[in-house]
Amino acid sequence: MDTLRERLGRALFTRVAGPAGPVNRDRIHGTPGPRWFGPERPIRTVHGDASMFIGGLRALLLQSLHPLAMAAVAAHSGFRGDPWGRLQRTSTFLAVTTYGTADDAGRAVERVRAVHERVRGTTATGEAYHAADPHLLGWVHVAEVDSFLTAHQRYGAHPLDAAGCDAYIADTARVAEALGVVDPPRDLAALTGRLAAYRPELRATREARDAARFILLHPPLPWLVRPPYAVLAANALSTLPPWARELLGVSRLPGVEETLVRASGHAMTRTIRWAMSPPPPAAGDPR
Repeated sequence: MDTLRERLGRALFTRVAGPAGPVNRDRIHGTPGPRWFGPERPIRTVHGDASMFIGGLRALLLQSLHPLAMAAVAAHSGFRGDPWGRLQRTSTFLAVTTYGTADDAGRAVERVRAVHERVRGTTATGEAYHAADPHLLGWVHVAEVDSFLTAHQRYGAHPLDAAGCDAYIADTARVAEALGVVDPPRDLAALTGRLAAYRPELRATREARDAARFILLHPPLPWLVRPPYAVLAANALSTLPPWARELLGVSRLPGVEETLVRASGHAMTRTIRWAMSPPPPAAGDPR
């Protein structure tokens, strides 16, 4: 079983973190120095849990509903041609800002800000966008934080209490401000209010529906691993708010989602958590 755990964990880690993953992991966790977040902070609890596999997919689906954000992604991110590269860059950024030294986190933020500054364009309907626009950055941030927290509260090994949820949102606000978000929400009430404020701007463009089909139905994966991926995708969909599902044209399956889908999501996140955690020490091992 230890061999199976090691092989599965290595495969998952390589897929998410990329070929440079082991080197980056050693640098992120092994470099001495002050961090933005100490080991007791809830951002470490949330971002280190297997529920992020579901939360990440949910975030992509939700973020796509802002036409300017989706236009920028479709034109500049290369998510179709290199989806795994984009995932690996995003996961590395999250790891560095959550666990790395303050110096490394600051450099990672500056690199992202430089990329955002270059991303400009016009949508098919003539609306101009700029990835460094604080309002657009704010939408990407709140959609991401809401998705990570929602997935964690349903599938995480250690769901947060009310104070912990507020503290997690406050932690993420530090990163958001560094990226250029103006006055990011710092508690659950503010996050809920900010999401509601963006609602009038959201719609399912052709690019958003194409992205949803790509993410949900045509992932660039071998057939062998598509069934477990489908479980993650189904649970990401099931946690979206009803209005977002309606915009994407995805209907609910009453009864099935509350039983079969949710149970499969718990089983899948437990399996990922088992695979990516170190094996217990053998009997007599002093560790």
